[in-house]
Amino acid sequence: MNLFDLSGKVAVVTGGTHGLGMAMAEGLAAAGAELAITSTTPSKLEEALNYYHSKGYKATGYLFDVTDELEAAQKVALMEAAHGKIDILVNNAGIIKRIPAIDMEVEDFRKVIDVDLTGPFIMSKLVGKYMIKRKSGKIINICSMMSELGRDNVVAYASAKGGLKMLTKNLATEWAKHNIQVNGIGPGYFATSQTEPIRVDGHPFNDFIISRTPEGRWGNPEDLAGTAIFLASDASRFINGQIIYVDGGILATIGKPANE
Repeated sequence: MNLFDLSGKVAVVTGGTHGLGMAMAEGLAAAGAELAITSTTPSKLEEALNYYHSKGYKATGYLFDVTDELEAAQKVALMEAAHGKIDILVNNAGIIKRIPAIDMEVEDFRKVIDVDLTGPFIMSKLVGKYMIKRKSGKIINICSMMSELGRDNVVAYASAKGGLKMLTKNLATEWAKHNIQVNGIGPGYFATSQTEPIRVDGHPFNDFIISRTPEGRWGNPEDLAGTAIFLASDASRFINGQIIYVDGGILATIGKPANE
């Protein structure tokens, strides 16, 4: 099982302070990785670090905005100096604005694209130059089912996540010769604090997700850990430019007939 061992590896997880980002970061740490967690919110970063440390994981926090290239470059250089290397980059930080396309301001559209697509490009470029020098690296972009499907009121998010899928494939194409694997994870619908208010029997969206998902349930955040470990480890060393959808089978089916 040494193929999945991350001991001695350093993993940067952007937005790894809560939700799915924290679940994946914890999985990497449990497999032996040292964590470098980024956030734009001091209180969230402190709380997350306290949690990681309480579990006995080695974790350091860095406050910066991944869309600010100058600030990000300074912090990535600091990470390299402090940790000696960055083996794994998980581009998880993201936002969503649920606004109908006809009502969405261009400023809001650009903000989502900036965080969800430009941010991963900036971080990949900055970390990638060190990985290229070392001829080794793993980059994991957190895509979405909206990388493949449209949905009402998420035009900017879907545009960004569709672009992130292609950023993944293109970086894999350019950097594979440097022994860098760039892949993505596309989460389905997960039971997080954000979805808690709608995960109740009788709520239309809850009922829709349960009926639409072949497994008949919401995903648990820890369901993402194994995929993150796999893509960060030697077990995936000949996998490049792929998006693995962890969705309970949603994208595999057209759904149940209405009379079922």
